[in-house]
Amino acid sequence: MEQLAQAVDPFVFRLSIFVLAVFVGYFVVWSVTPALHTPLMSVTNAISSVIVVGALLAVGVGMISSGSGWARGFGFVALTFACVNIFGGFLVTQRMLAMYKKKSK
Repeated sequence: MEQLAQAVDPFVFRLSIFVLAVFVGYFVVWSVTPALHTPLMSVTNAISSVIVVGALLAVGVGMISSGSGWARGFGFVALTFACVNIFGGFLVTQRMLAMYKKKSK
């Protein structure tokens, strides 16, 4: 009996999910009104802090077991990008909030 359904390659499956996530993220972010920018940045900073925890775990793999150098390298890159994102997000948030403060005369 011929098997009708064939297994999908895991790489193709993950790539298609990534591409869909990019499109959904693009349309969600660009449809946000400027008034909601500061709360959106706060959520982005929270997500980046979760990425920092995962990146620290990936960097520390070599200390716990015989982890690959690739995991440590990608963990370091993720840690660096997430830290830059968090710091930049806080700077943008502070700048946005400063726009709403009354100026002293």
